[in-house]
Amino acid sequence: MNLHAVRAIYLFELHRTWRTLFQSIASPVISTSLYLVVFGAAIGPRLAEVGGVPYGAYIVPGLILLAVLTESVSNASFGIYLPRFTGTIYEVLSAPVSVAEVLLGYVGAAATKSLMLGLVILATARLFVPFSIAHPVEMLGFLMLISVSFCLLGFLLGIWADGFERLQVVPMLVLTPLTFLGGTFYSLDMLPPVWRTVSLFNPIAYLVDGFRWTFYGVAVIDVRVSLAITLALLAACLTAIVVIFRTGHRLRA
Repeated sequence: MNLHAVRAIYLFELHRTWRTLFQSIASPVISTSLYLVVFGAAIGPRLAEVGGVPYGAYIVPGLILLAVLTESVSNASFGIYLPRFTGTIYEVLSAPVSVAEVLLGYVGAAATKSLMLGLVILATARLFVPFSIAHPVEMLGFLMLISVSFCLLGFLLGIWADGFERLQVVPMLVLTPLTFLGGTFYSLDMLPPVWRTVSLFNPIAYLVDGFRWTFYGVAVIDVRVSLAITLALLAACLTAIVVIFRTGHRLRA
């Protein structure tokens, strides 16, 4: 394991976060705070509890994932696309580093940013609505697993994209709608049977429901199914990345 290479890539990507601190951290936190003000503090007291949890607290896990999923994909995709755009990717490909070391550097840095963002939003949410965490260890583990999985997805997007505008296609036009429709602001049990069945085809619904279980111990979907969906996404993205690096598809072109 070439730890010097991993450390160099990892620190370089983290330094980029400090140079764009407002975009990377402050902007998602401000957006999530606005959701909490509108839905949690203003509308929440006027709504009944959901699954025995006050509405303002109920939406906190979903709002955390809304920011984490989007930023995970965006950070990881930009991290690998920029070297492709500038041509410095050839230095990485010709260096004595393996696929695992490249992933540890790029994806590890992106996942660290996402985890930091999730924890900052978690602390910020306490300023607006009171809530508790029933399973804090599982919450951190689930958050880390989801962050890594979607950073791998973002890494794939950065390899696939052939322009800066395409880097925003998946986060803005795919992930955000799926997260909104995945139970961020409501329970799947509140939907009519037909729409509840349709929602089960949305993979984000499993992640939101599983993550919410770590907070309040309530879930519509079996937590083991949510964990299996997350692991399947991680395995699929990891396999695709290994194949791409071995074949050089869209990397050496």
